[in-house]
Amino acid sequence: MNLNKVFLAGRLTADPQLRTTPGGQSVLSFSLATNRNWTDRGGARQESTEYHNIVVWGKQAEVASQFLTKGSLVLVEGRLQTRSWNDKQGQTRKTTEIVCERIQFGPRGFSGGGAPRNSQVAPSRNPSSGSNQPSIDEPLPEEIPVIDIDTEKEDIKPEDLPF
Repeated sequence: MNLNKVFLAGRLTADPQLRTTPGGQSVLSFSLATNRNWTDRGGARQESTEYHNIVVWGKQAEVASQFLTKGSLVLVEGRLQTRSWNDKQGQTRKTTEIVCERIQFGPRGFSGGGAPRNSQVAPSRNPSSGSNQPSIDEPLPEEIPVIDIDTEKEDIKPEDLPF
């Protein structure tokens, strides 16, 4: 049995780069930093950072390019792939990268790259007028839908349960 599966959760080290292949396929590439913390035998806290090259293809690449920025938290599921090519000096070069199959964006806030790049922003604050409007750099907050469940209207009886 063979298995090539990678799960990574980390932060982007720079803004992602969206390109298009000569065949018209979208490809997004970015670097992801993951940290590992542990305590050594002497009781001192240690930290190690690994950097991973991530490649996202197709429509998923286009969507991810709209939402991801430097510092964004992201969960990537994919597979390891090693490519080789000849550089300008004729030497063979190799790189191992994660080809993304699924991507999940982290929480969207006012920092750390949360809002889409083309999202609307609130009008700027005018200190002289005393307005409490958010600044131009802050995205408009998302409206959270309210779910109102009236539990008193519906009684659940044990005999109605399927198990």
